[in-house]
Amino acid sequence: MAEAAPVPFSETKAPESAERLHRGALGLVDIAASTMANIGPAYSFFFSFGLIVMTAGIAAPLTILAAGVAIAFLGNTLAQFSRAQPSTGGFITFVGKTFGGTSAVTTALLCGAGYIIAISSVLAVSGWFLGYTLQFYLGWNIPWIILSVLLTGGAVVMMLRGVAVSTKLAGFFFGFEMLVLVVVSVVVLVKNGGHLSVTPFEPSHITSGFHGLAVGFPLAIYLFIGWENSAALAEETGNPRRNVPRAVFMSIALMLVSYLLFAYSTVVGFGYNETRLTSPSILVPFITVAHGALASLAFFAYLAGLTSTLGVLIAAVNSQARLIFNAGREGLLPRWIGKVQPTRKTPRNAILTFVGVAGALILVWALLHLIGGNSGSMNGLTYFDESGTMGTLLVLVVYFLANLALPFYYHRYRPQEFNVIKHVILPLLGMVAIGVPVYYLVKPPLTSPYSWFPWAGLAILVVSVIYAFILTRIDKGIGDRVGSIVADAD
Repeated sequence: MAEAAPVPFSETKAPESAERLHRGALGLVDIAASTMANIGPAYSFFFSFGLIVMTAGIAAPLTILAAGVAIAFLGNTLAQFSRAQPSTGGFITFVGKTFGGTSAVTTALLCGAGYIIAISSVLAVSGWFLGYTLQFYLGWNIPWIILSVLLTGGAVVMMLRGVAVSTKLAGFFFGFEMLVLVVVSVVVLVKNGGHLSVTPFEPSHITSGFHGLAVGFPLAIYLFIGWENSAALAEETGNPRRNVPRAVFMSIALMLVSYLLFAYSTVVGFGYNETRLTSPSILVPFITVAHGALASLAFFAYLAGLTSTLGVLIAAVNSQARLIFNAGREGLLPRWIGKVQPTRKTPRNAILTFVGVAGALILVWALLHLIGGNSGSMNGLTYFDESGTMGTLLVLVVYFLANLALPFYYHRYRPQEFNVIKHVILPLLGMVAIGVPVYYLVKPPLTSPYSWFPWAGLAILVVSVIYAFILTRIDKGIGDRVGSIVADAD
């Protein structure tokens, strides 16, 4: 497939003094590994699969398959934008370039809020899982908040050292967790070789049919969150018009195949017994399966969960902080967020802001529990479930806007390349795919605090629109600056 031609110079209005990141520091393998580290297969699968089984039954792998196909539709949107106009701003740039300055500022606020809330779940669960592991093996009982602070501090130090160093570390963590997950899965399948069947892939075994699949669909979508990581690394990637789309599709395809393997082996390891798999006493089904297959494998499964969480933390903050960095650089957010550390060319202010606000959210959550006399529920895994849901809801809105923008963007800027399938049909399917999880995330009845998440999301959206409207009236040049810094333009 021929690559899209560069954006015409007349569309590029970046000032010569614009802050630039370390260009060409990363290759295809680097950004693909970073993207998959951001997805964090061990982290995502360990904490989510049991919930998916509760909604879809032992045919939960089919829910994951449906989610993977839906993510592929979204991957097409990101790939098409990145071929035409690779940008560290990612979805913010793509939506803003299409619909103007107000939409850009709105998307920047939604994107920033959604990703910061979601990353706070990673900060919390990293300390919780390390504490869970230390208690299991050593009998130590260290508060998870202390461990979260220590792990987060170490991750931030690595990120500030430079994108190449931190990305390779995240890639190493990803390689280790994948090795462990695949080995455990294969051992489980070999051990149960006489009892293998296609039951987990038969639609008749989905609990409550299509309704069960749909209810579990948002949880399965969450398994893939982070698939868009590579777009935010475009400015630091060699040949981003080619490498970013390739990294997107490579990551989605490999993660889908891997999740289906892990899901199948987990269901097999529990003897196709939904009741056992979803027992409240089993917090991480895959580790239970590893224990049953070979006791020594369980230790590596614990270790894979920890390295996966750290990999997600590094890769996610690296990419998502760059989104708000670019928004600050273009004046959509306060400009000091868009400053680069001179020596290592890292978005230091954006990284510290991103992690600082995420940490503050955890502290506010903990204080509210203490004030309300409900300190017994101050569990890192509980916070992971709650903040992950709220953050995902906002991110899904951004995904929807990006799919909506694609046909308009190509019709306006690249009419000669306009393709009905790539630029109309697939984005429409992507919007439908986004609509399903959003519907089930807001559909009543919902238990508290999930029942007020839709209202909180609506409030954030309204405030973002009002702020964007005011800012664009004050600063008339925002619309021209959106997308002005193209990743591979001088």
